[in-house]
Amino acid sequence: MSQAVSGREQLVSRAFIGLADTLVDDYDMIELLDRLVGYSAELLAADAAGLVLGDAKGTLRVVASSSEDAELMELLQLQNDEGPCLECYHTATPVSVPDLDDAGRRWPGFTAAVRARGVFRSVHALPLRLRKESIGALNLFHSRPGPLPEVDLALGQALADVATIGILQERAIRRGEVVTEQLQTALNSRVVIEQAKGVIAERAGLPMDAAFDRLRRYARSSNQKLSDVARRLVERDLDPELVLRAAHPAAAGRSRPLRTPNT
Repeated sequence: MSQAVSGREQLVSRAFIGLADTLVDDYDMIELLDRLVGYSAELLAADAAGLVLGDAKGTLRVVASSSEDAELMELLQLQNDEGPCLECYHTATPVSVPDLDDAGRRWPGFTAAVRARGVFRSVHALPLRLRKESIGALNLFHSRPGPLPEVDLALGQALADVATIGILQERAIRRGEVVTEQLQTALNSRVVIEQAKGVIAERAGLPMDAAFDRLRRYARSSNQKLSDVARRLVERDLDPELVLRAAHPAAAGRSRPLRTPNT
């Protein structure tokens, strides 16, 4: 039992240290949010996690997810204009749904779509907020119904709060820029990252999840921003083969990012 507790404490420490590392100097907001969903899924025993942020007009958009299934669940909520993440965002309060089968009257369109997929049975949404200002929501998905322990909800909220501080800190550092402009930058970067995932997936015949993992590992191992690597790939300034080789365990530490000649 003590070993299990110790292991969890180490994971918690690693998560907060990892999130804090992204806030030093000129950090990459997309990297921060990607780490947030990854740590949340790992620490809170969730099968997947996703994150939505409001854009300049207050419209929610998906900016990070731990799997394609999680991203699809977020999109289903946005398409149906209902679901726990939307309610969480608009109320700036946590929304827990231990069993989605019991939420049919609350969100008929969303629950019907989830039931058709048959992947997740419970959702817990936590707000990204500062006082009463809500900027997004962190969503935890589980394949089995059941509540999330209070201690896990508190930990998840703490992780979301760290990310919120990071996002709003960027507003303070860049004088005169409002938070919606900062969020718009992250949202625009996400579009480029999705395109880069497609480039890697097509080149290597990989599913999108695996392609994103290769892209992320290459960015981290070469100390580059994920958004910068994605943009270079999309603009054909970076050879996808370099990303694939560098991300392979056998090649780790040997490959370095190279700039290919512009054509």
